Amino acid sequence: MILNRKARAVALTLLCLSFFGKSAPRAHAYIVEYKEQFYRLYHLHYIQYPDDTMENIYYLEKALKADFANPLFAIALIENTEQWEKYKNLFMMHLNLKMIEQYLFLGNKWNKRNAYFYNAPWKRQNLESLNTAETCYRTALFYWKDAKEWAEKAAARRFRFVSLERVQFWQDEAGRITRGELNYEKIITRELNAIETVREQFQAMKLIGEQEERNDE
Repeated sequence: MILNRKARAVALTLLCLSFFGKSAPRAHAYIVEYKEQFYRLYHLHYIQYPDDTMENIYYLEKALKADFANPLFAIALIENTEQWEKYKNLFMMHLNLKMIEQYLFLGNKWNKRNAYFYNAPWKRQNLESLNTAETCYRTALFYWKDAKEWAEKAAARRFRFVSLERVQFWQDEAGRITRGELNYEKIITRELNAIETVREQFQAMKLIGEQEERNDE
């Protein structure tokens, strides 16, 4: 079941609080208020620690909610209203895709790919970890729905001959989505199914001591 907006907000808040407490990461000294500004604060790390991922999620969420800057300050060269409209659709799609990537990074930090028998003493902790991973993946699925909608808008027939060279990668992303070559729903669903399988294995586990006692009987 895909998270609704309220559930997604709660999940995001709980995850943020677990890393940052009640304080959000500070931005630079200058005023940051537009999508383009928040997007420039997003960055990939050589090693993606959970704190780094949560920082990126914070900036991307801010970017999603913020207003667009004047077309003069857009990331792409904007010369007419058609380019401006396509740019906005592509940008929203791209932001949602980045949110998906970050939640997948985060989910992978808690996902348990295997339920080894010697992990039985930490059965509860492993189950909690799987629950956290599932929350991350389901949140990513929510953003996939929005990403698809924005990609379809950017691929509308009236934009067929509108090209934005500086964000060609965004246009490529939209094309891959509309052609079905990029399908995060399929990827995320596979991860959720795998989590359920591993969860069932952990739930069926008995402590090694309990197993030995049963054998003695």
